[in-house]
Amino acid sequence: MSSSTDKSDDAVGDSGPAEAVAAAAQDIGGFIRAQRLTAQVSLRQLAERAGVSNPYLSQIERGLRKPSADVLAQIAKGLRVSAEVLYVRAGILEERPASPVRDALLVDDSISERQKQMLLEIYDSFRRENGQADDQ
Repeated sequence: MSSSTDKSDDAVGDSGPAEAVAAAAQDIGGFIRAQRLTAQVSLRQLAERAGVSNPYLSQIERGLRKPSADVLAQIAKGLRVSAEVLYVRAGILEERPASPVRDALLVDDSISERQKQMLLEIYDSFRRENGQADDQ
C-alpha cells in the first residue's frame, strides 16, 4: 500500500529524523535552484562564486545533500541574497516577524553578511530590552 505520495506525507507526519532531514534538504535545494535560475546564473558560475564544487552544488539542488550553515552562507553570497533567508528555508533559524528595519538591512549590498547579522543582533537586543521595560 506504499506509494510515492506516502513517502512525502511521511516527511511531514510522524516520520523519523532521516526523512525530515531529507525533506528539508529537498526544500532548500529547490529554493536555491529557483533563486539561481531567477538570477540567471549557471550551476557552474554559482559553484565558483560560492567556492564549492559543481557536483556538490548539483547534489544540494537535487536534495541529495543538506548543506551546512557555512556552505549556505557561501551560496547566499554567490546568489547575492541574505544568508538568513537560506537559514530560515533550511530550518536552521526560525522565521522572524517582518520588520522594515530588518528588511532594509538584509537587502543592503554595501555591508557584509557578517555586518548584517551583527546589526540585526543589536537591533533585536534593543527591541527585547524595550519590550521588557514596557512590561514593568
